Amino acid sequence: MNRATFAAGCFWGVEEKFRVLDGVIQTSVGYMGGEVEHPTYQLVCSGETGHAEVVDLEYDPARISYQQLLERFFTLHNPTSLNRQGWDIGSQYRSTIFYYNEEQRRRATKMVAVIDASGRYDDPVVTEVVPASTFWRAEEYHQRYIQKKSQK
Repeated sequence: MNRATFAAGCFWGVEEKFRVLDGVIQTSVGYMGGEVEHPTYQLVCSGETGHAEVVDLEYDPARISYQQLLERFFTLHNPTSLNRQGWDIGSQYRSTIFYYNEEQRRRATKMVAVIDASGRYDDPVVTEVVPASTFWRAEEYHQRYIQKKSQK
């Protein structure tokens, strides 16, 4: 199994869109890229910890490729919107690809360049491609939030 971590705005909907893909084995939502240890949702929402809301996933590369995950990532949000997705505003909602190895870094960087050059957007792509750091799992009520709410 391989690992990938993406930030594309509020993690609830992003998690659900990845969770349902064939080949994605497990998803968790949480925080990455900040400077505070053991951040809470309230701290991250303050915008002062430096964390992004992320979806951390485990996937089977025999069933879904990292390239396919990147393609899905770019359909889930506006990669030209700096620190904002829809009504959610703040650096915790930034567009970021956290990579775990050189191959992921190379593919992510190339994908950003291709999308930026495609003319698909009027504004430049602001998606960051940065090394993965500590993943801090969010509080349990955030895990599979959309799935839980749809079952009620």
